[in-house]
Amino acid sequence: MEGGAGRTKTVCVTGAGGFVASWLVKLLLSRGCYTLHGTVRDPGDAKNAHLMSLDGAAERLRLFKADLLDYGSVAAAIAGCDDVFHVACPVDILAPAVTGTTNVLRACSEAKVGRVVVVSSVSAAMVNPNWPEDKAIDEDCWSDVDYCRATKNWYTLGKTLAEIEAFDYAKRSGLDLVTLCPSLVIGPLLQPTVNASSTVILGCLKGDCEVKIKLRNFVDVRDVADALLLLYETPGVSGRYICSSHARRMPHIIDLLKSWYPGYKFADKFVEVSDEPQFNSGKLEKLGWKIKPFEETLRDSVESYRAAGVLD
Repeated sequence: MEGGAGRTKTVCVTGAGGFVASWLVKLLLSRGCYTLHGTVRDPGDAKNAHLMSLDGAAERLRLFKADLLDYGSVAAAIAGCDDVFHVACPVDILAPAVTGTTNVLRACSEAKVGRVVVVSSVSAAMVNPNWPEDKAIDEDCWSDVDYCRATKNWYTLGKTLAEIEAFDYAKRSGLDLVTLCPSLVIGPLLQPTVNASSTVILGCLKGDCEVKIKLRNFVDVRDVADALLLLYETPGVSGRYICSSHARRMPHIIDLLKSWYPGYKFADKFVEVSDEPQFNSGKLEKLGWKIKPFEETLRDSVESYRAAGVLD
């Protein structure tokens, strides 16, 4: 869905200052054929300064002050855009997650945008006691909302309800909508703050938290950005796309880190918990999605933490 010859398309990225969104903004700017609207809570906040320092940002990135729960601010950012990437996630969960998604999609309908690519999560697919244990989670599996309520798994419930509402809204309105469901996203930081998923690796290095001994599923933030652009630019895509690349046990990760960076304290408190299920990203791979080696992702993550001073 790139612009035709000589035409620059305008796309909106919600939550532009976040971990995944920052890499998506960087990728879109690098293509040279996109002008960007990016929503942030405060364009003047220093934590968003990294966006305007990206190559091409001065000419082709405009930041909008927006709150997902304030429809007017969302609509102002999306107005005039050809397409939208909804990457932002409300600070609060459950009702705000659904309301924020609805506001974005309503604004997309009113602006008559083309495609909407929504970032969901494998959390919206993986919590289902009725799914066969020996079958990898794919796009057909949805987290069981009743089970999530019963177990008070509010984060997963919010993600699941928001994605369900996104598809329901698209069906009612005719929006061209696809969703991407990443697993735990790690990789180098562009933003100056440490996002939640990065603390999983940071905790291993700093030894200041209890590490859950389990199989976890990871994906490189740069591969997520690539997947989002792939879903946007590929004609005829539809539905959900699982986005997960590597499954690793936490002790294996700590052993790798110790071999590379022996000077850190490292976690020494562990608790046994159930493994995560395996995920099947075959639908995305059929579109040509490529992934980085896990060791490259892990090393690049740590090098960025060191450069940012968050390991001091």
